[in-house]
Amino acid sequence: MPESKIEHQKSEIINAVLFDLGDTLLEFGDFSTTRAFLEGARTTYAFLRDHNQPVSCFAWYFLRNLVRLRTQYLIAILTRRDFDSLEVLKEVGAKLGVRLSADQWTEFAWLWYEPLSRRARIEEGLPESLARLTDMGLKLGIVSNTFVNRASLQRQLQLLGLLEFFPVQLYSYEFHVRKPSTEIFRIAAGRIAERPENILFVGDRIDNDILPALASGMRAVLKEAYTNQGKRVPPAALRIGRLAELPALIEQINASATEAASTQS
Repeated sequence: MPESKIEHQKSEIINAVLFDLGDTLLEFGDFSTTRAFLEGARTTYAFLRDHNQPVSCFAWYFLRNLVRLRTQYLIAILTRRDFDSLEVLKEVGAKLGVRLSADQWTEFAWLWYEPLSRRARIEEGLPESLARLTDMGLKLGIVSNTFVNRASLQRQLQLLGLLEFFPVQLYSYEFHVRKPSTEIFRIAAGRIAERPENILFVGDRIDNDILPALASGMRAVLKEAYTNQGKRVPPAALRIGRLAELPALIEQINASATEAASTQS
């Protein structure tokens, strides 16, 4: 990253890094979710039958869940408030007469999400890059717009070897706001116990990640992804191609901030 661009940033030490999830930490790419949803419907339908639960014909089961979840998704976009997919699945199941234990519902929700989770890729060496950030004394967290239940997301992060790095995780369905509201960025700053000026936010969306992070007082780094190809990066934001670039970038930012502070004193 050019040193001149670093120098134009505020002279604050970075103590924490917050990440977006989809297409930042986890790379899903541009694809249709219909096939993954159909596969999830098949595995959950089989799960219910294996647990002696009442189910209608598969086509009706598939359409009922599809319409309900897509309706909730449209409502979430209009209201800018996400929903808990597990609770929606429970509501649909209750109307079918399904009765499961709490652990079984958690597994049921995972089976819906698992086909989509298999599409996710992480860049080579990501756990090592995150370990280097924590070794630098940085706090790490996640702020993501999602309706996928926390238990499913944490299971995916565990399978990928990433969960241990993120003691702070904010998922929008658990709050009354979602990105790009600056309020969820302020909440995240409180959860990670740092001033916004001492936080670096990394995301792939200019509208949902970069602009609101800057507006909330954080620094912002845009990770290259299909979601921002050909788009103009805000002057105050930095840009990286891979997350592996972050440790060196933060070291440069903090060295410049320390030098500026010593000069002013």
